[in-house]
Amino acid sequence: MTATITADQQTRFADALRRADLVAAELRATAAERDRANADPVAEIELLRNADLLQVGEPVDFGGSGLNYAQSQEITRRIARGATSLAHLLGYHYAQQRIPHLFGTPEQAEELSRQNASEKSFWGGVQNPRGASGLELTRDGDGFRLTGRRTFASGASVADRLSVTAIFEGDLVFLAIPRDKEGFTPLGDWDNIGQRLTDSGGVEFVNTPIARSEILGDDPLTGKTFSDYQTLVTPHWQLAFVNFYIGTAEGALEEALDWTRINASAWETSGGDAATDDPYILELVGELKAKVTAASLLADRAGEALQWALDFGPELSAEQRADTAVKIAEAKFLTTKVSLEVASRLFEIQGARATTAAYGFDRHWRNLRTHTVHDPVAYKAREIGDWVLNQRAPQFTLYS
Repeated sequence: MTATITADQQTRFADALRRADLVAAELRATAAERDRANADPVAEIELLRNADLLQVGEPVDFGGSGLNYAQSQEITRRIARGATSLAHLLGYHYAQQRIPHLFGTPEQAEELSRQNASEKSFWGGVQNPRGASGLELTRDGDGFRLTGRRTFASGASVADRLSVTAIFEGDLVFLAIPRDKEGFTPLGDWDNIGQRLTDSGGVEFVNTPIARSEILGDDPLTGKTFSDYQTLVTPHWQLAFVNFYIGTAEGALEEALDWTRINASAWETSGGDAATDDPYILELVGELKAKVTAASLLADRAGEALQWALDFGPELSAEQRADTAVKIAEAKFLTTKVSLEVASRLFEIQGARATTAAYGFDRHWRNLRTHTVHDPVAYKAREIGDWVLNQRAPQFTLYS
């Protein structure tokens, strides 16, 4: 059963949303320029830090806002209305902060939580298992060494701390390390059509020293089977995607309507004097708004499902885990389809003048298209269908 949210918690949540809206507005005002500059998001991370948005999920006693995970990802959604790239980084950041609570010892989780709150640490991720040579952890006397490459590592070069997955003696292990480790090098090769401020390029580790305390969990490190509760790690990431997809759609539609009210013209045979009276524009706005609202509600349900599973705790069953993953997959499927449609069809509302490069309205589609191929949404539909038709649960991977 999901824990009851107190009035004090609700007040803190509302205040965090207010701060997020202010940051989103500031980011949105210069979003096109930031996209063209394609610089590392150093100043933008500081903006999040100065707004006290990096530690919202940590306990109040440690210096955080005490938000639960679903609430934290609603912050991600608000930021996405102004800047998809920064929402991508923030959503991942919130997920990385929870990993020690799933795989670490209670002592490791508490120590990192205290550091997150007091230092307002920003977390980057080195976990995408596809591409490059992978990462291997090996023993080195009383310590360990980490070697290998990863093709995609969002936020890694600008992070304070890194959440890393590696293979140790054939088994998957999770690490939490500072970014300024000897032997760690960001490759600086991120220059994609979208998500340009996510710093998602490759990284390399060469004989990087790793202390035992930086490897999450108790001994032995091998021979373990992850519990159904621990495998909620992937739904954590997937819920972040859901929220910054639909947040982008909400922001893109709002931005398009603001522009249309001031700049667009009615079609000459529409029978109206203003674009805001053009029947075809009104029909399209209504259609897209209804789809965005439906997808937003499904995103809310996905957040509630994951939070319920987290509140249930380590005794979570395989069936409960599957039901949670499928609810998030449903939201992932719909938010993917709806956000891409909105980002593409907003030009039908605005008209040809809105394609002027200086406006940068195309960034919404480029951002969404870049990230929505992160893991093919067709496989999410397949997982949903297999669960509904055959009661076969989604197989745990770092994508499902």
